[in-house]
Amino acid sequence: MSASGKTLTLSRRGLLQAGAVLGLSAAAGPLVSTARAQTPVRGGQLRMGLEGGASADTLDPALASASVAFVIAHCWGDTLVESDPKTGEALPSLAESWSPSADAKVWTFKIRKDVHFHDGKPLTVTDAVETLRRHAGAKSQSGALGLLSGIDRIDERAGDMVVTLKEANADLPLVLTDYHLQIQPGGGVDKPTAAIGTGPYKLVAFEPGVRAEFEKNKDDWRQDRGHVDSVLITVMNDLTARTSALRSGQVDFINVIEPKVVPLLKRVAGIEILRTSGKGFYSFLMHCDTPPFDNNDLRLALKYAVDREAILKRVLGGFGTLGNDYPVNANYALAPTDIEQRQYDPDKAAFHFKKSGHQDPILLRTSEAAFPGAVDAALLFQISAEKAGIKIDVKREPSDGYWSEVWNVKPFCASYWGGRPTQDARYSTSYVSGAEWNDTRFKRPDFDKMAVEARGELDENKRRALYRDMALMVRDEGGLILPVFNDYINACSSHLKGFVPDIGNDLSNGRIASRVWLEA
Repeated sequence: MSASGKTLTLSRRGLLQAGAVLGLSAAAGPLVSTARAQTPVRGGQLRMGLEGGASADTLDPALASASVAFVIAHCWGDTLVESDPKTGEALPSLAESWSPSADAKVWTFKIRKDVHFHDGKPLTVTDAVETLRRHAGAKSQSGALGLLSGIDRIDERAGDMVVTLKEANADLPLVLTDYHLQIQPGGGVDKPTAAIGTGPYKLVAFEPGVRAEFEKNKDDWRQDRGHVDSVLITVMNDLTARTSALRSGQVDFINVIEPKVVPLLKRVAGIEILRTSGKGFYSFLMHCDTPPFDNNDLRLALKYAVDREAILKRVLGGFGTLGNDYPVNANYALAPTDIEQRQYDPDKAAFHFKKSGHQDPILLRTSEAAFPGAVDAALLFQISAEKAGIKIDVKREPSDGYWSEVWNVKPFCASYWGGRPTQDARYSTSYVSGAEWNDTRFKRPDFDKMAVEARGELDENKRRALYRDMALMVRDEGGLILPVFNDYINACSSHLKGFVPDIGNDLSNGRIASRVWLEA
């Protein structure tokens, strides 16, 4: 695919590519229903071919990123709190209950006493305390560091875990659902990559960027999960490899299905499409502190130069909704509902581009690892920007290493973010100034102050107003270009049952292996 592809014809080429991926003709079989059994069946090996793995992957949950590490963490570990897949409400997990002080600054968590780690050691309050301390420490590189930045102290007190906050946070239980915060023996301080947890499966083998294998944890403290005897995760970053593996029966489930493949894949007997509406989004990121993107007129020019409708229709096939350059959609509580939708406007783009004083071509890095159709989306962006007199050079990067060598490193690139349980978690992860994953280098003390204020505000109307102001600030001054929120599209063999669409995130919020089962 040429970076200069000005003669791009996505509809025809996309259809041809889809046919090649599936090895299909129009004479393929009938559509398959998605009826699911209600009673779990025990046994068998769950085989998944997943996009989102690389040779740089690690078993340290603090450093986990992308889909494969996400699923792996939930195979062997448990967090203190889970979220309801339909409502997003906080649910007990290793913490059986919790209670806040009147000002929501001091939270007391009661930790279960009937749980053991995979090595036989009992779960203790100390393990929970030390896990949070490791992720919240001053030298931490954890992906959850931004979420935990409001913590002042974490103590063991009278047999409970007590979290004292610097300021009020009504969302703290939901913060603790973050997948980085798997509870480990001693907090994982000595052995962060041991993958010893309390989860439904025990690690058997791990080859970064290749595979991970698990066996059933026969001493699991929960009986409502972990239905299969073993789990095999194979990294398949290539769509053709994933779909071929599913069609041939080598795997039971694959993720990240490109919309253009869906119509043909539906025609394959014995395969079902799984669609989930969520909070994830496809985006292009600009570093606000790096020339030429430190110029807000240039950032605005590029925001007006992207044709969101074209990307939604031609890259996502309609499987999603339009984005508005801030990272929150209607699936979040208290989301703004009255912010004007930014439209593709070549004239406004040209105006801001001229005002910026920038004249040189702009390098945009992309890769199929960024999100399904990211290369096509970048080329559409190139075409729409050209109508505003903005030249974008598109560079296609290798999939392997994209998340370690391009994302959060290069100043302008395609990217993807999954959802977070709350607006506060979404902004704290990558928009407050000190966030470890502040991938647009958006650093505004006034924004940080509003985030703190909203976090502790108990009046919903006031909190909603603060979140609206924060959204406008990111939209109009930040480095995020967010054309679309995506639906999650996965596929499975018809004998895989029990898949739970979870508004929290893709892959049943990472818990697919613990929730599904296999029928003959």
